Amino acid sequence: MRKAYIDAIGMYVPENVVTNQDLEKLMDTSDDWIRERSGIQERHHVDGECTTDLALKASEEALEKAGMQAEEVEHIIFSTMASDYFAPGGGPMMTRRLGIPGTPALDIRMACSGFLYGLSVSKAFIESGAYNNILLITSEVQSVALDFTTAGRDTAVLFGDGAAATVIKATDEDRGLLSVKTHSDGRYAEDLMLRTPSTLDNPFLTKELLDKGYGNVVMNGRTVFKHAVTKFPQVIAEALEAAGVEKSEVKLVVPHQANLRITEAVANRLDLEMHSVVYSNIHKYGNTTSASIPIALFEAMQEGKINRGDTIVVASFGAGFTWGASVMRW
Repeated sequence: MRKAYIDAIGMYVPENVVTNQDLEKLMDTSDDWIRERSGIQERHHVDGECTTDLALKASEEALEKAGMQAEEVEHIIFSTMASDYFAPGGGPMMTRRLGIPGTPALDIRMACSGFLYGLSVSKAFIESGAYNNILLITSEVQSVALDFTTAGRDTAVLFGDGAAATVIKATDEDRGLLSVKTHSDGRYAEDLMLRTPSTLDNPFLTKELLDKGYGNVVMNGRTVFKHAVTKFPQVIAEALEAAGVEKSEVKLVVPHQANLRITEAVANRLDLEMHSVVYSNIHKYGNTTSASIPIALFEAMQEGKINRGDTIVVASFGAGFTWGASVMRW
């Protein structure tokens, strides 16, 4: 049976490292306060770079690892909350950046769950025979929409910028994406959002709206935590059942890197060993939104924690609210 599998991943983060000590100079916070609440020690922020700059470097690495030329890419799926332009989206822009005009491309605006939704679309495209390979790009520049004052510290300390590119190919072997499950619930949209630019406002972008903070990411941390620690275990169980896989068969769980406290709570609810079964690298990058899971997968492979034949689970939760999980055999 034809399946979709991850053939290669590339990643890139900006060179500009922002430590907790750097943030202490901008707002009323401390290294201890940030570590205790999130587990984050540093993050990377752009310095003059745009979303497709990050995406291009990650894509070039992924294609090199896959032994492919850009011209061989059959379809691009681009996940971001911060396109270079309000329109067009990042997918068409990447056909220009990669020098492959005419290649079909689409955008996914699913925030932290973008990688899972991208896997879902890729799986459907490949299993149907529509395409033999897909370049799934997740590139996020959140730092430009953060409020680096004491008023915005609860959100500003969490997010980092980064990109990953994942080459997904077709195979007849017993490997690949065994299941992908995704969900959304718009009743909680205002608990994690970036409002402006928006057609709710007319005109949709003015100085007055920006002065109100509508152009900054806002979050109700308690509500997000409450739902995340519930939805993560539920959707992982759902994906395992759909794949016909027992929890004991899972070699590694790679969750969206939102907050170390959420990851620890999820590991506890699933009765998983936090330091051996659940992977975390949030201390280095913060929350890179839809790029966080593939960046973590990339580093887990580099560290020898993922090998051919291993059963891996990835899961996400984020703005929307949206959430999802996938079970894959590497």
